[in-house]
Amino acid sequence: MTYVSSDRASGPTRRTALAGLVGGAGAVLAAGCTPSGAAPANAPTPSRTASAPASAGGPTPGVMTLFKDPAFNFNGLLALGGSGYGAGEVGEVLTAVNAINKAGLSAQTYTETFKKLGDQLMEAPQGSKPGTETTRFRALRAAQYYGQALFFVLGSDDPGSEEQLYKAGRGAWDKFCELCDPAPVTAKVPYGKTPLPVWFFRPADSGGRRPTVILTNGSDGQNVDMWTYGVSAALERGWNALVYDGPGQGQLLFVDRVVFTPRWETVVTPLVDWLATRSDVDTGKIALTGLSMAGNLAPRAAAFENRIAALVAMPGTLSPWLGFPPELREILTPDKEETNNIWNKEVVPELPPSAAATMKKRIEPFSVPAMLDAREGKMFTDFYTPARLIASLDITDVVGRIKMPTLVLDYDYEQFYPGQPRQMFDKLTAPKDYVKLTTATGAQLHCSPMAPQQHCEVVFDWLQEKLSGS
Repeated sequence: MTYVSSDRASGPTRRTALAGLVGGAGAVLAAGCTPSGAAPANAPTPSRTASAPASAGGPTPGVMTLFKDPAFNFNGLLALGGSGYGAGEVGEVLTAVNAINKAGLSAQTYTETFKKLGDQLMEAPQGSKPGTETTRFRALRAAQYYGQALFFVLGSDDPGSEEQLYKAGRGAWDKFCELCDPAPVTAKVPYGKTPLPVWFFRPADSGGRRPTVILTNGSDGQNVDMWTYGVSAALERGWNALVYDGPGQGQLLFVDRVVFTPRWETVVTPLVDWLATRSDVDTGKIALTGLSMAGNLAPRAAAFENRIAALVAMPGTLSPWLGFPPELREILTPDKEETNNIWNKEVVPELPPSAAATMKKRIEPFSVPAMLDAREGKMFTDFYTPARLIASLDITDVVGRIKMPTLVLDYDYEQFYPGQPRQMFDKLTAPKDYVKLTTATGAQLHCSPMAPQQHCEVVFDWLQEKLSGS
């Protein structure tokens, strides 16, 4: 926690810095393009690595520009990248992009356009009666497009439709799953007062015990993202894959109103318990992956759950709080009243609408009151409580407890957690590998939005190697 006294950052100075920082649709907060820090000069050479120097042509060389605003552009690239696994269609995405740009880019036009696309896909196409596979993959793409709309709905004219929009995307995902062959096993795994919904995918030939990967989503991903970043790749290799909503995610956030916990082992351990009861799971070959902010959650769980045979952090993240700009972190003081006075009197009045919407989105997984205020078009007034929760996710002091082989991914031009993957790698004492996905193959930026197939190749080749002898 960083505290800056009022003498050093008072009045207009603080307001000016914050207003300038988070302006422009929250580029820094949401999906800014900040070059990652260089590795320390004395950093050990990892056992495997891939790297390429960045071009001098700009902060994100090689990135396709769909929208001038980097937050919208990043999300659009995720939709486009999902096309490789059927979770998007190039023509549909680019047509939507053109429509949004023609209407004028905003949270409203983005939400409207992608929701409409999702609605269209959940209806029968014109012409002959659609077959099962057509209906299935139209539902998968609809889940993607509803997820795109959901991400920006709090900045639209109808923020109160957030839960309804989530349910539309969930309905599309469930329709897709229902039509899979075999359909994933669904269950509710005990977790406190609110069970965890799970989807357990198996290959068509499901005889015998198989390696299984538990796929952990980040702070604002949807189930469809787990299809793109693991389920499809696992099934292609004859593996099982478990998708779940944890606290702060999916159903638990938008419907059950349960926020993130810093003790993610209490989430993963019940999942492992559930898997251990199944006759088609090789309990000696259970892997755990964490995408985006789950590059913090999954390592935390693995530090305390020794039945995990291999761990992948995508990217390695020691402290999600450091993913927020320093000027924002400095608002948090040891005193709740002082912190909230700064927030409400000095910061909120200076936030442009786009930045205010971004803040609402970034904070909602950590505060139910903030989420409910946002749905009413209001800014939350308690910054202190969610900020403290985010700060408590720091795992710097527990990384040394991890014992299983660990792969740490990093990305050229990592926007959210620059430098943190290398720092995690350095702190690990377990068998470890470090891979940097790069501009040279179009795999730059947080989670390689343009190259999820490359991403999965790296992850699953490594997992196969590590678990083959388990």
